[in-house]
Order: sequence, then C-alpha cells, then structure tokens
Amino acid sequence: MSPHRLAPADVLRVGAAGLRARPLRVTLSAVGIAIGIAAMLAVVGISASSRAEVDRALTALGTNLLTAAPGQTLFGDEATLPAESLAMVRRIGPVESVSATAVLDAKVYRTDHVPAAETGSIAVRAARDDLLGTVGGTVARGRWLTESAAPAVVLGATAARRLGVTAPGVRVWLGGAWYAVTGILAPVPLAPELDASALVGWSSAAALLDFDGAPTTVYTRSAEPAVEAVRAVLAATVNPAAPNEVTVSRPSDALAAARATDAALNGLLLGLGAVALLVGGVGVANTMVISVLERRPEIGLRRALGATRGQVRTQFLVESLLLATLGGVAGVLTGALVTAGYALSRDWPPVVPGWALAGGVAATTLVGAVAGLYPAMRAAALPPTRALAS
Repeated sequence: MSPHRLAPADVLRVGAAGLRARPLRVTLSAVGIAIGIAAMLAVVGISASSRAEVDRALTALGTNLLTAAPGQTLFGDEATLPAESLAMVRRIGPVESVSATAVLDAKVYRTDHVPAAETGSIAVRAARDDLLGTVGGTVARGRWLTESAAPAVVLGATAARRLGVTAPGVRVWLGGAWYAVTGILAPVPLAPELDASALVGWSSAAALLDFDGAPTTVYTRSAEPAVEAVRAVLAATVNPAAPNEVTVSRPSDALAAARATDAALNGLLLGLGAVALLVGGVGVANTMVISVLERRPEIGLRRALGATRGQVRTQFLVESLLLATLGGVAGVLTGALVTAGYALSRDWPPVVPGWALAGGVAATTLVGAVAGLYPAMRAAALPPTRALAS
C-alpha cells in the first residue's frame, strides 16, 4: 500500500505547528534574518533615493551650464581673461545665455573695527545683473542687484552666515565704505563659489572699487544637444590669444560624480548586510538542528505511523523556509520603512527598487532552503525505533 500523500496545505500546517512550539527561538532566528535583509534593502533604497534626488536636482538646475575661468600661463603665473570675453561668447550660435563674475581686490566685514587680516574667507565679486538666471540661483531674502552705481551688496548663503547677517537692510563694511545689504542668496549648487561671496553690481564695482571690467569666471548656458560642441570651442572663444590658459568645466559633472562616489561605500555596506544575512542563516540552521535533536520522539512516532522519509524531510524543510521567510518579510518591511524615513528626513524622494524587494524575498528563500537542508535530511535519516527510544 502506497503511503498517503500530504496536501500542500497539510505540509504548511505541520511546518507552522513546529515553529509555534518554540516561539522565542523562532523569533530570535527570524530577527537575525530580518537584520540582514533590512540592512541590504536600506542600503539599496537609500542609495536609489539619493540618486533620485541628484537626478531631480540636475533636472531642475540643468546640465547645460559651462564655466570658463583663467588657468595658468606657461610660466606658472595666474592668467587673466579679456574684458571682451562675454561679447565673444555670445556669438556662439547654441549659447542661450552668458553672464560673469569677477573677483575684486576688496574685503567685507560686519563692522569697520575688524582687523584687515580677518577676512572670514569671503570673496568680494562683481556680478552682472543676469547672473542668477544663468547659474540657476535664487534670492532667499530681499532682492537682487540693480544696474546702478549705488553701494549695494548681495550676500551668498555662507557669507551671510559668517557675517551674522540674517536679513536685508543692514550695512556691511566693504572696500573701505558702507554697503547696504539688499538680499541674501539661497545656496547655488552649480556655482558654490557664490555661496561664500559678497556680490556687488558690475557698474558699481567699476565706479567704486576700481574694477577694470575683466571677468574671472564666465558662465554660459547652451542648448542641451550642443553642450559638448560649445565646450570644445569655449576656451578658444573666451581667450583666442591663449586658449590653453582657460579652464572650462561643467559644474553638473560634480553633482553626477557624487553618485559614483557613493558606489564604493554602498558596496561595503552591502557586504556588511550580506554578512548579517549569513549570520541569520547560521541561526536558522542552528534552530533547525536543535529542533531535530529535541523532536526525535515526534519523528519516530510519525515514522512508526507511516510517514515516509520524504514527508519528514519535507516537514523540516518547510519549517526552515517558513522561518526564513518570516524573517525576510520583516526585513523587507523594516528596510523599506528605514529608507522612507531617511529619505523623507532629507527631503528626498523615497525610492525602493522593485528588484531589491524581490531579491530580499529570494535571498531569504535561498537561506531557508540551504540552512534547512541538512537538518531535514538528518531528521529523515533517523530510524523509527531509535528515534522513539531517545
């Protein structure tokens, strides 16, 4: 007479009954699995959320901003850009907008009693009135500069903090005269040098600070498909006499490079998550081996009542899979919650890749199968008489 076959529902019920008999041990083993899965999922999710934030920032700021700045001469001296740079760059067909700043030989202080040696690392720059539109900057408080010779200044976000200025309307000591602060900028991701700068108008700098009109940084926006073409000719256009003395950069590359910088750290953290998952798998194997040792009489009784080796093996393998899956589901939920909480705290879009969720469940299934295979085979190999006598 052939042995009775267990229906899948009966196999699950028998496996679940074995877990319910040892709740504390099962919980600790499931926690080990959950920690490993949660760690790996959180790493992947936070990394994906960070990349989504970078993509969102690049979409908002644009990747078509190029900057040209003086490099060095053949003799190692600091080069300069011609005053006609802006006009020449505007002649490039795909160029949509051009602006510039120029570093001035002036210092800015909160009062006129600060020693001249203490600069606070704040640069004074002349700025054209169309600068913000080109670099994607915004005024957080107050208003932007106007084309006039009046002594007015707009502070970058970092400069305002270092000077202790929290709102427009105050005066600062700049270049030996008092300047009214008309505005404070929000941080400018694509032109971070502006954050630690005090910006005065182009004509005001010429009238009050002996500015000769030569820019030190030229900013240009181009049609997106033609950015590389503009980049190739920008140095020669800015300074035709010495294009090798011009440094051309694409600021958005720095933001995009942040994603690649995170890759090595993510690999390390994923490795740590894998180690935690391995530790959880060892915990599952340990739980199942001890379960086999403790339940020898049960195994012997089932075998004596007609259970086959395959049915006993299936029972313990199902227990291991259920235990690992329980930890895996808890880990996936925990990892998703950690990702969402961290992303929202940083004002990032929370992103948990679908493949990571599926991979977490698949990893726990694999851990459960591998960890439960030996205990299941050991349980199935016990002779009924020996198991009943133990």
